[in-house]
Amino acid sequence: MSKQQQPNIKQTIIGVSIICAFILALVAAIMFGYPRYKVWQQEMDGKAEFAKAEQNRKIKIEEAKANLEAEKLNAQAEIERAKGAAKAIEIENGSITPTYIQYLWVRQQADLGDKTVIYIPTEGNLPILEAGRGK
Repeated sequence: MSKQQQPNIKQTIIGVSIICAFILALVAAIMFGYPRYKVWQQEMDGKAEFAKAEQNRKIKIEEAKANLEAEKLNAQAEIERAKGAAKAIEIENGSITPTYIQYLWVRQQADLGDKTVIYIPTEGNLPILEAGRGK
């Protein structure tokens, strides 16, 4: 071998040694770092789940507060309706006549907006079924 080839062999051996050392260092870093990374990742996942659960809890609390507020308002509306009914009864001199009850029922049917078919009994308490309907 010539003297020019010897430095190339030494350089090649040094280069291969550096590459092997780098690969060994990389493998050691992966063997040491990967388990720590997994632990860190699980910790972050746990924090994310906890934050999500906390947010869901806050949402449920706000929904419950909104429902409570709605129920309070519904109760107030019912009280006002009852006061109005009491005032109407007072105007009727404390007595509710059958005619007034019929009026309230008809008004309720109109408020519902549905088309209720009413059968009116005729002679012998037999209704005329669907007579003239659809005209």
